[in-house]
Amino acid sequence: MKIKQLMLAPVALGMLAPVAQAADLNMAGVSQYASAQQVTSVTQFSDVQPSDWAYQALSNLVERYGCVAGYPNGTFAGAKSMTRYEAAALLNSCLERVTESTDELKKLLAEFDTELTVLTARVDGLDKKVGRLQAQQFSTTTKLNGEATFVLGGVPGYKTTTGANAGNTAFNYDLRINFDTSFSGKDLLRTRLRSGNFSSAPFGSSSSLFKLDKAEVSTAGSSNVWLDRLYYQFPAGKNVTLTAGALVRNTEMAWIPSAYKSNILDFFQLGGASGVYNKATGAGFGAQYKQPGTQGFVANLNYVAEDGSNTNTGEFNSSGKLNLLGQVGYRAPQFGVAVGYRYGTEGSRVRNYNALGGGSGALVNGQDSSSVAFNAYWQPKTSGIVPSISFGYGYNGISGAGAVTGATNSQSWFTGLQWSDVFLKGNAAGVAVGQPSNSENANKSTMFEAFYKYQVSDNIAITPAVFYASDNQGTLNASSGWGGVVQTTFKF
Repeated sequence: MKIKQLMLAPVALGMLAPVAQAADLNMAGVSQYASAQQVTSVTQFSDVQPSDWAYQALSNLVERYGCVAGYPNGTFAGAKSMTRYEAAALLNSCLERVTESTDELKKLLAEFDTELTVLTARVDGLDKKVGRLQAQQFSTTTKLNGEATFVLGGVPGYKTTTGANAGNTAFNYDLRINFDTSFSGKDLLRTRLRSGNFSSAPFGSSSSLFKLDKAEVSTAGSSNVWLDRLYYQFPAGKNVTLTAGALVRNTEMAWIPSAYKSNILDFFQLGGASGVYNKATGAGFGAQYKQPGTQGFVANLNYVAEDGSNTNTGEFNSSGKLNLLGQVGYRAPQFGVAVGYRYGTEGSRVRNYNALGGGSGALVNGQDSSSVAFNAYWQPKTSGIVPSISFGYGYNGISGAGAVTGATNSQSWFTGLQWSDVFLKGNAAGVAVGQPSNSENANKSTMFEAFYKYQVSDNIAITPAVFYASDNQGTLNASSGWGGVVQTTFKF
């Protein structure tokens, strides 16, 4: 700063030299000027008016830098020629104030030198990462995310309805890869590829009591990759979202009001009302309404034709496995409640087993269904000894004569308790009990499930679980009804 002063002083004095010649020097005036007290406001000068051409410049020097003094008589004498000595006194005073500010800045820089160094390094690192991402990204509109699930488990002694043994321990996988595209930042075009190698029994088929939420049997064959979802969502105003797709699921256009999230047995993930929330997947569309904020009313209406792509049945023919689902409810941070209704035509099914004579539970020719569901849950504000409580009830009314293997009237229910942050933050544990929607003319089956989810990291979770089902129409045969899995989920 001293060097700058030495450079600026002669320049400034040289610029002021024409203002006063050597003959005009008034040492008394200089002495009076230099010894006067600094002023803090330009209004303290009696001879300075806002109309003066240099009023703003003088105001800045006085009020921002405090380096201008007046004469003892309270005047600035702006019209008087300035001597070189007076200019030197003014310039010295201003440079000293600038030096003080610079010293304060130097102290601050020295005090936060470590933090500034770290921030500089981070910004440089972020610049490099952003540049790398921009160079390597495959699309400016699409993000890739996925989930891989390993399942080691079995149901000892389990036999199929034909008597074949399916009770050995197996190691299976389920893989889902999503390509999420947005063109406006508010819409979503989802394309999902999927692969898996589950057998239909005991974990893969929706007609099985032990159907797993993460297990799906490919119609293309084991371990092949298939297109699992293809739909587009976009907002229609502030509170409404519309969905249309060639491969869309009705439960993804609705809300299952439950705080119980084990992701193990399929029945318990559908709120105990698998007649309404039957995961019908096909060509369809829907509308979802949600009040803004963290709580308010919700309403959903969607339509899915499972065989809508088949020209033999079509999107609107009753033989195309049609599903019309409507729902109204209210959700808040600590609780939620909803009533749902689904109408189904021939070929659609009441999920999680509902059949006579060993059939699949799908509605046969001439049958249709009207299913209703009531679900509610409550959860505490903070984790602790008190668990969340979830409850669900469903009734399925079947119309039409049908065959002996068709669906029949049935009801189902479930209750689930879940604790969060068990032993460690992020971990969870829970138990659930319920009755699946088996045929009204069959012995009722009781189901039970218990799990503990260990969150290894933000992207990896290990969930051991045990479950039980009492015999249902003899479908368990020699099985004791007990089974278990160790499920490991990787998200990326």
